[in-house]
Amino acid sequence: MSQSTLPDTTMAKVIYILYLCSLLAGITAIVGVVIAYTKRSDKDAPLWLTAHYHYQIQTFWYGLAYFLVGLVLTPIVIGGFIILWWIVWLIVRSIRGLSALERQKAIEGTFFGFGNEPA
Repeated sequence: MSQSTLPDTTMAKVIYILYLCSLLAGITAIVGVVIAYTKRSDKDAPLWLTAHYHYQIQTFWYGLAYFLVGLVLTPIVIGGFIILWWIVWLIVRSIRGLSALERQKAIEGTFFGFGNEPA
């Protein structure tokens, strides 16, 4: 496959990086999910790339839920563990996504994000 026929994965990479940066500046996750929503409807994108945008949208919403539950439960000790779980979960999902993106493979994730990738 020549360089001219390869799909542009730049925005998908940017979204994964924005999610990782959100550990330091949360606003970047919002920017990332907005980009993912706009790119998901791109009719010219191959299905495996569209799967990444869907995965990124799920990552945002599940991650927001984990974070908010952890924040609410912070006054009791369990909240800190939930936030720690969210940090590790976000890093693992982002790295798995970047890895699959580099191989131009679709990515699937279960609720926790550790599902099998399609062959």
